[in-house]
Amino acid sequence: MDRYKVQRQLGDGTYGSVWKAINNDTNEVVAIKKMKRKFYSWDECMNLREVKSLRKLNHPNIVKLKEVIRENDELFFVFEYMEYNLYQLIKDKDKLFSEARVRSWTFQILQALEYMHNNGYFHRDLKPENLLVTQDVVKVADFGLAREVQSSPPYTDYVSTRWYRAPEVLLQSPTYSPAIDMWAVGAIMAELFTFRPLFPGASEVDEIYKICSVIGTPTHQTWPDGMKLATSLNFQFPQLPSTHLSNLIPNASPEAINLISAMCVWDPRKRPTAAQALQHPFFQVYNRIPLPISGYEFVQPKAFVPTVPKAYPMANKEYEVQTGHKRGNTIRTKENRNSVPNLVSKVKPAVNRSVSPVFPPTHYARGPVIPVVNPPTPTLATRCHAHPAVLSTNLSYGRPYIAAGEPYQQVFHAIPAVSANHRRGYNIRSSYNMTVA
Repeated sequence: MDRYKVQRQLGDGTYGSVWKAINNDTNEVVAIKKMKRKFYSWDECMNLREVKSLRKLNHPNIVKLKEVIRENDELFFVFEYMEYNLYQLIKDKDKLFSEARVRSWTFQILQALEYMHNNGYFHRDLKPENLLVTQDVVKVADFGLAREVQSSPPYTDYVSTRWYRAPEVLLQSPTYSPAIDMWAVGAIMAELFTFRPLFPGASEVDEIYKICSVIGTPTHQTWPDGMKLATSLNFQFPQLPSTHLSNLIPNASPEAINLISAMCVWDPRKRPTAAQALQHPFFQVYNRIPLPISGYEFVQPKAFVPTVPKAYPMANKEYEVQTGHKRGNTIRTKENRNSVPNLVSKVKPAVNRSVSPVFPPTHYARGPVIPVVNPPTPTLATRCHAHPAVLSTNLSYGRPYIAAGEPYQQVFHAIPAVSANHRRGYNIRSSYNMTVA
């Protein structure tokens, strides 16, 4: 460790603390994680899940483990240095992220998960704090709970932070799959739009209540395995209707709402894989080559218009020579020689809609959350420092004119809204009867 000069502490966790340091030989800035427990042999160090997984995983969106050092029975991991994590960006931001930025970050996270799952690992602890950012590049970090896909059950029931924990884990399923990572990505993606956690449960029971209040109560038709797990625990789901995500995330496009809804479903077998999610229309602007997906089909929103087709000048020139007149309101693309509507001259702004915003309760925070009854008139409760006066009281949806070949941009000026249950406050003890064995 003499080769490194420690500058300051970056964070402190259950198993270790992270420090910013500089390599004295190369002047490279690194992050050093010091484990809190003692290690008395190299075999003990090399058998750690974090070491085993990161030695096998090498991807641009996965944090790089540069070195492992053991001195005086203390273990140090030397990682590449990243400036921020997503939680810090959310907490310190005074303006909502643009959809383009959310799209970019989500795309990178899914690329890391696709690589990770294809190489036999799933993370099990995805949350904003474990997603590191430098200059809009996102990397997945903290593989302390990573596990091999082919590992033998039973699995531990305490994985990931509660707010991003999949329902099958909350119900103590002895087996689960990489689908739990997809649930976490859906919850994180929603939080990037609103700066508020989508399922901020105060306990495991309250977490299930929050999930039911958003996606509705599961049934034997929607999640038969989950009903069996609940029966084995003598647990009764609260009977709540679903809330459309567009009401909770008004500043997200229909494609974004569709993707979040696909990843946050009760049945893990109905969630898309990371590879399938990357083919979603929400990422159409990246021109990723579509791959055939068997057994899964996304519901494409009716209002989806991904991009304006790019004009192909040679095709237009050939058409003019053959027909003797110039092309009117159609253009031709290189990929598809059939005529398609010329959206350049036909695009019109969307009809403005006004929605009265409702501010969520002020007791949402990263610490313990205590449900309240009849809370005081709340202010804008987000993880940022935005003041209610900063945001407009009306949600205006406008779409600017766009040129041929450019992505279809959407402009939103919105603030978060919440369901009626969140507006009025709630007390889960009196809301429904339930018992846990």
